[in-house]
Amino acid sequence: MASPGSALLTILVPLIISTIIIYVIVKLLGEEEGIITALLAAIAGTVIYAAFSFLLGPGWIAALIAGIVWLLALRSLYKIGWLKSLVIAVVIWSATTIVGWFLPTLMGPV
Repeated sequence: MASPGSALLTILVPLIISTIIIYVIVKLLGEEEGIITALLAAIAGTVIYAAFSFLLGPGWIAALIAGIVWLLALRSLYKIGWLKSLVIAVVIWSATTIVGWFLPTLMGPV
């Protein structure tokens, strides 16, 4: 059985890594918001994907719907349009995949 500290690390490490990646990507793409907005985007993405995976089961349909809802969250958090939201999301997904190859976390890739 995992200790409470281990369980907390299982949640926090990927969240911190995702927050940093989101923060760097949106800064490179010209957004002004700070690290708190990136943290909120990471939390939103985690909650959205978990909710749709729970409701619809794992798979492409849940991932596609969750991705669209996450685009809405990015649009709202960063006050940007659909296209920029999509570009940011694709770059974030690509970056987290690459980071996940080189920096596996307790749960697997970010």
